[in-house]
Amino acid sequence: MFIVDVNKDIIGTQKEVHAKEGQWTSRRMVLKDDNMGFSFHETIIKAGTKTHIHYQNHLEAVYCVAGNGKIEDLATGEVHDIHDGIMYALDNHDDHNLYGGTEDMRLICVFNPPIKGTENHDENGVYPLED
Repeated sequence: MFIVDVNKDIIGTQKEVHAKEGQWTSRRMVLKDDNMGFSFHETIIKAGTKTHIHYQNHLEAVYCVAGNGKIEDLATGEVHDIHDGIMYALDNHDDHNLYGGTEDMRLICVFNPPIKGTENHDENGVYPLED
């Protein structure tokens, strides 16, 4: 068993990753090297931002615990509101835009396969697949 203190063990370390353009911060608590079969993160989406994401190598489940925003499915054009209590799953490597709303949005995220921890989106919104 291990216990992670986000404030002491994550914030300000290499496990706290920031978007290249500043629209999100991801605090990565469980990673590939922890051998759990998934990774587990807290992600803060800044209010009023837009992020293009297309996880071609990963599946992700996301649960909103604070704030608000929207997710836009780029294949269908559907837009869904996100707020406290909403969960969404990107079960088909869904190409999407994630929008921060009127306040920062706090998301709890699970990735399969797990990420290494230092990943950032490439120009296509993709995290690379690590061996």
